[in-house]
This record gives sequence, structure tokens and C-alpha cells, in this order.
Amino acid sequence: MKKWVLITNDLPEAAFKTLSAKYHVTWNKKPLSEAQLVSRVKPYHALLSTLSDPISRKVLEAGINLRCVSNYAVGYNNIDLSAAQEHSIQVTNTPDVLTEATADIAWALILSCARRVPEGEKMVRAGRFKGWHPLLLLGQDLRGKTLGIYGFGRIGKAVARRGRGWNMKVLYHQRHRERPSEERAHRAQYVPFERLLRASDILSVNCPLTPETRHRFTSREFKKMKRTGIFINSARGPVHREADLARALSKKWIFSAGLDVYEHEPQIHPKLLRLKNAVLLPHLGSATVETRSQMAILAARNIDRVLSDKPPLTPVPKTTK
Repeated sequence: MKKWVLITNDLPEAAFKTLSAKYHVTWNKKPLSEAQLVSRVKPYHALLSTLSDPISRKVLEAGINLRCVSNYAVGYNNIDLSAAQEHSIQVTNTPDVLTEATADIAWALILSCARRVPEGEKMVRAGRFKGWHPLLLLGQDLRGKTLGIYGFGRIGKAVARRGRGWNMKVLYHQRHRERPSEERAHRAQYVPFERLLRASDILSVNCPLTPETRHRFTSREFKKMKRTGIFINSARGPVHREADLARALSKKWIFSAGLDVYEHEPQIHPKLLRLKNAVLLPHLGSATVETRSQMAILAARNIDRVLSDKPPLTPVPKTTK
């Protein structure tokens, strides 16, 4: 008897094609609320979920047939991992395949902030460009600067590799220090968090969202950064406190900020929307045709392996109590 799979949101067709050859697949193409998920989940053996889906304890308890939740994202803070573990539901994610695309977006933000690219583009479109001027939209050089990375996982390391083109010094901080061989391979130096704040010319956030990292960057931290500092977050919005970042930018505690994620996404703090030194993207980190398709296939393959009583390709680590 075929098992049932629910794809919770609109995503590349590769996932549906991969799964429908073997399973009964329901492809929902609009976001579902927690209540909607609770009411629909009962028949399904697997969910292919997205980061915007609230896979809460209520949802998991209602899914009496659930064996797998395959999250179409590298993050999984939308899933109650403790509840999944209690009910023997395997959770998987899609790391690796989105590493390079997300690192590219971080660098797109770095370049846009340093060279004030969005301001210049808006000036040209508005008909305000009157010709070259020695003081027009002066930005900052990147060559030889210090790149600080908060969260030195796959994406953080990819961001660091791109810094070599500008001969950057790379500093990083996270809970655990990397092996010396990893530091040498990426020409990176581990430093305490306080030094990361004070020494970085560009500070890139590339960590997961955990209780430890939530609101790690507030007014206190922004005040310790260089006045010429650039803050980049392409990881998770709640790692910074958005009202504090808006204040830091308006008071020129830092030079600029580039964001691809937001504290209360998709809502954005209204002050940020008015600031010229804030570069704002609509969560485009993995948004390439190739990457999103690879994510869809990996998420589908994880489901197939779990429902076939095989270990998943990319299991999410179990919680510790």
C-alpha cells in the first residue's frame, strides 16, 4: 500500500516528481497555519515542510502516522525537535546544497553596503545623477580589511573563502573552536566575541538560530563595533534585535547593514525601511534555480529513505535533555 506525503508549500516541481513516482502526494501550494496543519496532517506518513511552516508539538501530535518531517531549508527552528523525538519522527534538512548560493548573497550584501550600490541605482533611476563628482556616494575599500564571521559552519567558511579575493584577514567566533587544520585551511583565527565586535570591518552573521544566538546583536554590541563597520545578516533575523539595529544605523554607530532576513519576517521594522544605509533583500539566500531544485530533490530523497526504512541522507541532530 502506498504511503502518503504532504508537500506543505509551493516549491520546485522536482520534489513532486521524485515523490509521486512512489507515493500518494498532496501538493499544497499556499502557506498553512498551525491550525490548518493540525487539521490536515493525520493521514500523512511524511511532510515536506518549509521554514515558514509551524511544525509545532500540536502538529506533530496530530500526525499519528508521521514518520518523517523533511524541512526544505538548512535551518529547522520552525520544528519542535523535542516533540518529534518523543514521537519517533525523523527530522531532516537540506544543508550543503545551498552553501555557495547563500555565501554569494552575503557577499552581494557586503559589496552593496561597502560601495553604496542601492543608493547609486536609485539615484540613476530617479534622474538625480548629474555626472561624476569627486565626493559622490563615497563608500569603503574592502581590500585588506578584517572580515569577522559569527558562526563558522559551512556557510561561514564559504563566506570566508570569498574574502581571499580581497586579501582579507578572517576572524571568527562560535561556541566551539575549529580544529587547527580547519583554521589553517580557511586562513581564519578564532577570537572571543568581544574582539570580533571591535576588530571586524565587516561582521557577517552565519549562525543557526538557537536560544544562545537569539538577540545576540543588540545596541550593546553595535556600540562596540567600528563606526565604519558593516553588519551583515544572511542567517536568521532574530539573531539581531531589529529596533536596535535601526537605532545603530540612524545614530551612525556603524556605517551600514545588509539584511536578507528579519526578526519578525516578513514584517520589517519601519525605521529600517527609511534608512539609506540599510540594504534590504527579501530572503534570497538560496534563491537560484539550481540550488532550489537541488534542495527539493534532497528533501524528497530524505523522505523516500525514511519511508523505505533507510537512514536519511541529512538527518537533523537529536536534541539533548
